[in-house]
Amino acid sequence: MPTRSEDPIQLFAAAVGGDRGSLARLLSFVERGGNEAREVSRLVSPSVGRAYVVGITGAPGAGKSTLTSALIGVLRSRGARVGVLAIDPSSPYTGGAILGDRVRMQDHSHDDKVYIRSMATRGHLGGLALATSEAIRVLDATGHDWVLVETVGVGQVEVEVAGKADTTIVVVNPGWGDAVQANKAGLLEVADVFAINKADRDGVESTRRDLQAMLDLTEFAEGEWRPSVTSTVATTGQGVADLLDAVVAHRSAAEASGDLAHRREVRRREELREIVERRLEARAREVCSGEAWDSLEQKVMRGQLDPWSAADEMLRGISA
Repeated sequence: MPTRSEDPIQLFAAAVGGDRGSLARLLSFVERGGNEAREVSRLVSPSVGRAYVVGITGAPGAGKSTLTSALIGVLRSRGARVGVLAIDPSSPYTGGAILGDRVRMQDHSHDDKVYIRSMATRGHLGGLALATSEAIRVLDATGHDWVLVETVGVGQVEVEVAGKADTTIVVVNPGWGDAVQANKAGLLEVADVFAINKADRDGVESTRRDLQAMLDLTEFAEGEWRPSVTSTVATTGQGVADLLDAVVAHRSAAEASGDLAHRREVRRREELREIVERRLEARAREVCSGEAWDSLEQKVMRGQLDPWSAADEMLRGISA
């Protein structure tokens, strides 16, 4: 077989034409970062904005991967082309739990209208959240109608990644816990739709009441979306179509109110700021020697130097 091009321009053209290997190569560039990732970002930017992005998060064991697979099935039954990013911030390689995610989605492995990619931190300058944003744009620009972003857990990184979505689904189980736990996990702030998965178990209604009570304590402005609560059994597909309908309802409301456009603008601004911050830090580390940088960090940690003065010293070389 001929060797696949390493030129991002040729790879992008091939990926738009449906070549999955070229798409995989573009996403590998994005994960690694560097000049090739920058070129990919420049190439895809004029072609983005069509895909709708859904974040799926929740505690480990909630059934997110099975639910994601079921959602893919419903989306495909409605004629949509689907891209999936399975995010694991804990692993530097595509291994561990992340492979389990892909195994549970194997029902769609032979569907050329479904593309599933596992992602983990691999040294991208902006970290996993920024690499995820860029990967979403690649899937968007190559013709995917929906992009599903599934995260492994509910830590800070996972919530941050879920915040890259147009609609965020938070998956919980019956007996999952009370409003205090939800607030600690930061889920209330990111949830647009709650899915009580494994709803064939006892405790569904009490969990629904807990969630509704949590929402009742939240003040919503007039016309603001109040997160909906749905019940699903991902293993059988029960309620999954209703879950997608709830996502579509949120999409319609967000488009009508202007919230969708505002969310996307805010995400682009935050991404720009993150890129600037990361590049400034990288440049500062180049100018301020590693030994000097470490010494300043140690002084701040020991309380011997205030952080503002240390930052001034770290940035002195690039601000001169």
